[in-house]
Amino acid sequence: MAKPLLIIGNKNYSSWSLRPYMALAGAGIAFEEKLIPFGQPIGNAEFLKKLRRYTKAGLVPVLQHDGLTVWDSLAILEYLAETWPRKNLWPTNKAARAMARSICAEMHSGFRHLRNGFPMNLRRHYKPLVLNDAVLQDVARMEYIFAQARKLYGQDGPFLFGEFSNADAMFAPALTRLETFAIPVSKSTGKYIHAVLGTKAFQKWKADALKETWIVAEDEVD
Repeated sequence: MAKPLLIIGNKNYSSWSLRPYMALAGAGIAFEEKLIPFGQPIGNAEFLKKLRRYTKAGLVPVLQHDGLTVWDSLAILEYLAETWPRKNLWPTNKAARAMARSICAEMHSGFRHLRNGFPMNLRRHYKPLVLNDAVLQDVARMEYIFAQARKLYGQDGPFLFGEFSNADAMFAPALTRLETFAIPVSKSTGKYIHAVLGTKAFQKWKADALKETWIVAEDEVD
């Protein structure tokens, strides 16, 4: 089977790109990657010209594999789980799998106050900002999800469903926000953040991100 090609944006900023990267690398699936820098402003003509060689959607991430093109992070995660079933990117237990898919979909469409107000920026120093009620609600909901998944299905490992899964890949960018913006969380959430961000997959991504010189001004929140 040919290696999949993952097309991504800047590693420092592209939260959507991080998700399938974490799934691929975390599951030990061999793949190649191609990074297309955002440039300024985001969505500029040069970026779109390069990206549309791979997808007309004009967004990263994109996965190409065996003549197929898959775009959108959640669709890519589903494709990976289907194509490499032995990697167990979804939990094997039906109830756990249903919960994992539900929280991934919620992450995909929700938590907008946290995501919009606190963009992923791995170079950012751990400096807190004032949290409004909407952001606090997002964080509280996220922590509740983590606690429930760990309580019900996380006994066999440090991740949400024990072993590393698509759910951990999907929440990884949010965990970087909790860390770089020094957002107060419970001890159990802190341990979970440490588990995900301490993986070899994330550490490799972060090391690459810190070497980048591109600056996206709108994501440089002080």
